[in-house]
Amino acid sequence: MTATRTLRHHALATTALLMLAAPQAMAADLAPAQEPVPQATMDAIAAQSPWQVRVRGIGVITHDSGSVDQIGGSGLSYSDSVIPELDISYYLTDNIAAELILGTTSASVYGEGTIEGLGKIGKTWVLPPTLTLQYHFTGLGAFKPYVGAGVNYTMFYNQSGDAASSLDVKDSFGAALQVGADYMINEHWGVNIDVKKLFLRPDYETTIGGTTYTGKAKLDPWLVGAGVTYRF
Repeated sequence: MTATRTLRHHALATTALLMLAAPQAMAADLAPAQEPVPQATMDAIAAQSPWQVRVRGIGVITHDSGSVDQIGGSGLSYSDSVIPELDISYYLTDNIAAELILGTTSASVYGEGTIEGLGKIGKTWVLPPTLTLQYHFTGLGAFKPYVGAGVNYTMFYNQSGDAASSLDVKDSFGAALQVGADYMINEHWGVNIDVKKLFLRPDYETTIGGTTYTGKAKLDPWLVGAGVTYRF
């Protein structure tokens, strides 16, 4: 009888332990496995904001070509300048971005060829907002080169004559090509170099000595710049 009671007590104890352990085992089986997200992955996710801005200093180098329709052998040249530029980019994908380029400068117009004796004909301010669509190359680490093409609409304002009594350069559309690269110091900050070519050939009208002349100013400037990049 003693042995039978002992076996019965062991059986009851084992059953009780199994009943207590079963819910905990089932809860462990049902709980989803969660692994910590690596810090590098979290940094990469944080760096994926589609917005980016750049501030550059650029040199505006004009082509120095053009003519006066009514005067054979005439030519035109234009002053170069160094200006600040603000660029705002939006990444549609990792590789494709749209960039709006903003900056303004003044340009003096000089007579060349048969009208070189006129010297400075006049001066105008130029505002050429430019929108480009860019392809950004990936897989090169911190070095991020890109190419782009787009369109600009150039507005001329605050125009005045010197040798001419008046100068009116017409607003015009033009094409734009772009190549550049960012070197990212971290996920937000980088340095940038950039070269753009604007195809800018506006018509103009000027009055000299009481006679009105017309023609085309072929500025076609290069915009060569360097600056700082910030990716939000």
